[in-house]
Amino acid sequence: MIKKLGLNIDHVATLREARKAIYPDPIYAAVIAEIAGVDGITAHLREDRRHIKDRDIRLLRQIVKTSLNLEMSLNDEIIKIALDVKPDEICIVPENRMEITTEGGLDVQKNKLKLSEIIPEFNKIGTKVSIFIDPDNKQIEKAKEVMATYIELNTGKYSEAKTENEIYTELQKLKEATSFATSIGLRVNAGHGLNYKNVKEIVNIEAIETLNIGHSIISYSVYVGLERAIKEMLDLIKRG
Repeated sequence: MIKKLGLNIDHVATLREARKAIYPDPIYAAVIAEIAGVDGITAHLREDRRHIKDRDIRLLRQIVKTSLNLEMSLNDEIIKIALDVKPDEICIVPENRMEITTEGGLDVQKNKLKLSEIIPEFNKIGTKVSIFIDPDNKQIEKAKEVMATYIELNTGKYSEAKTENEIYTELQKLKEATSFATSIGLRVNAGHGLNYKNVKEIVNIEAIETLNIGHSIISYSVYVGLERAIKEMLDLIKRG
């Protein structure tokens, strides 16, 4: 299966917010990214609005021609915005205001009631629902129970692994989780911490459809420009 690349543009907004300026604009970055060949644009509208703003999401909905994926928590205000904006996809993530970035997968069991309430609402408007979870079969089973279309496997521990043994162990967890998820009818994406050095092994997991990558691409673009940074990642994904 040829993998798709979803570019997370949050860190373009992070640079903007460092000076509370109007640049760099994540909307401009999204346009460049689509021209460069990405398959989708991902943005996380956090409760504290630390990077992406409401304005960004509404403008992205107007200009994105590929697929707009909104990462979001189960906060009622964010849910209301998402239902109004109608992104092509949403990815439900846990959120802790003290965290630097998302620290782990959502506890689906703990949030089962809320998920069961809102997922049908997104299904009604044609928005596909993904849940960001760790490679854990119990969580995957619960994602199926609440009628998610996708899971997005958290590749954070794999990306942070240092030794060959640690890398192998985390990679096997991702492979086994992908196999289990597809066996019960879920579709699978993956992301968190993926970069130009570690993405190949994830690309080679056949059933994974989309890789959502942000920080490494945006960081590399400081040196080479966004278009080239994207094209180099796309080349790695296509070559596998």
